[in-house]
Amino acid sequence: MKFFRFIGSLAFVVGLFTAIFVGGLWHIYHEPTLPWWLKIAIYCLLGGILLVLLTVALEQKKGKAQEEELPTGEIQTRILLQNSAEVPGSEITKVLGLVKGHTIYAIWIGKDLSAIVRLVLGGELFEYTEMMGKARMVASNRMVAQAEELGADAIINIRFVTTSVIGSAAELLAYGTAVKFKEAKT
Repeated sequence: MKFFRFIGSLAFVVGLFTAIFVGGLWHIYHEPTLPWWLKIAIYCLLGGILLVLLTVALEQKKGKAQEEELPTGEIQTRILLQNSAEVPGSEITKVLGLVKGHTIYAIWIGKDLSAIVRLVLGGELFEYTEMMGKARMVASNRMVAQAEELGADAIINIRFVTTSVIGSAAELLAYGTAVKFKEAKT
């Protein structure tokens, strides 16, 4: 189903841009009858929408909506990531300061079309779930990289903030406080 939805989305995008940016201008400056290539572009546009509608509807009817595994959020690092102000069993000796990671993520218009159809039919918007999962990973990795540069042992009080930027683009900011722990006596 995912393949057919992708083909439908691609046909929609190609048809839309050809019909609007090429066909519209051609129609204005030439005869009012539509040439064969503009008719094909319009059929691609309409056929793409129909194909996406059908695949999303079939997925939901079968109950096998897209279940791709998203990034787990686990970052391979020696730095402890904590969303509380204290770490049990550890003494904070130095606060290194605020560390942050930032990204703005978007999905392409074909996936946006699938999400709009799902919005009408109901169900989880997998396209946006995947987008935000990837954005969270990028922002977290950038925050951890900044803490590693400072030589931090942990990042405490980790928070995530998200904002809509434009259309289907979302900004995600991950931030926390980089700290050093008291050295354990050996």
